[in-house]
Amino acid sequence: MTNIMQVELGDRSYPIYMGAGHLDKAELLTQHIKSKQVVIVTNETIAPLYLDRVTKHLQEYQLETIILKDGEQYKTLETLNIIFDTLLAKKFSRNATLIALGGGVVGDLSGFAAACYQRGIPFIQIPTTLLSQVDSSVGGKTGVNHPLGKNMLGAFYQPQSVIIDVDVLDTLDDRQLAAGVAEVIKYGLIRDANFFSWLEKNIEKIMARDKMALTYIIEQSCHNKAEIVASDERESGIRAILNLGHTFGHAIETGMGYGKYLHGEAVAIGTCQAAELSRELGWLNQDDVNRIKSIFQQAGLPIDPPKSLNADDFLRLMAVDKKNVDGDIRLILLKKIGEATLPVAVEKNKLLKVLNDG
Repeated sequence: MTNIMQVELGDRSYPIYMGAGHLDKAELLTQHIKSKQVVIVTNETIAPLYLDRVTKHLQEYQLETIILKDGEQYKTLETLNIIFDTLLAKKFSRNATLIALGGGVVGDLSGFAAACYQRGIPFIQIPTTLLSQVDSSVGGKTGVNHPLGKNMLGAFYQPQSVIIDVDVLDTLDDRQLAAGVAEVIKYGLIRDANFFSWLEKNIEKIMARDKMALTYIIEQSCHNKAEIVASDERESGIRAILNLGHTFGHAIETGMGYGKYLHGEAVAIGTCQAAELSRELGWLNQDDVNRIKSIFQQAGLPIDPPKSLNADDFLRLMAVDKKNVDGDIRLILLKKIGEATLPVAVEKNKLLKVLNDG
């Protein structure tokens, strides 16, 4: 059974297909390919598992595959050029379709390449990690990392469709599964208190890979993401709440070296720091903070920042963030569980207290 959800963006609207066995349903893919030229971008982990199941639908196309190294440390301009080299060498036109088969790194790189090549070619997302299924594949954020800041180079560029096959999570390792759950928890915290309560009651089922529970959290997460993106595609307002914990988390990823912490792990720590700061400001109470930390711990995620990053390190790294204005660090915080703030500047002494206590 296929559940179809639409991301409503006028003439750039597109469907998200959610269900089991979708890699074997050719029509989900081919109906969104408008020319005979197709390039699949994947990585060395995913290619042996799923590449053949996608390419079997594309035998009548001029098909190229690009297999990248796996890891956040390869989300760079250098890797981006590997995609451009193939597109140019094989004389792909502006009607060619690029397919991203992989997790968030593959999706972000592929989307950015599609946005740039001949000023924009169609692309399709086939996310293979929980994190990419519930978050990064939906909404059109694409980009690469820079040594000075995560995701500071990129573009808003929407896919033609997102094809989610819940069965691919069977081969996802436990650490990657937990990293995806961090983004799921975020949706409950920022705008859906009932969903957060459901997650608290069902976290053991999720971590045990109960298929019904996984399907439900994917559907709920995509529903929340699609609604937010439809109302604020380019993050000029409400979409910023999707960055809860991300300013702290990006500082951890950048400061520790890309790949040391998975994105979801860094976001889990960052969300706990955001919760502590929200308590400092009088919005959350200690019970709220304890609930937030507890669910991350039950998911097997870290909640404490790395000891090797001190408060000054955090401040320096957090100063490189897309939400900042005129040098002020602006953060997404929580008014309560289920309600996030828009970006707010916080008194430095309160921020330092949280950073030093961490």
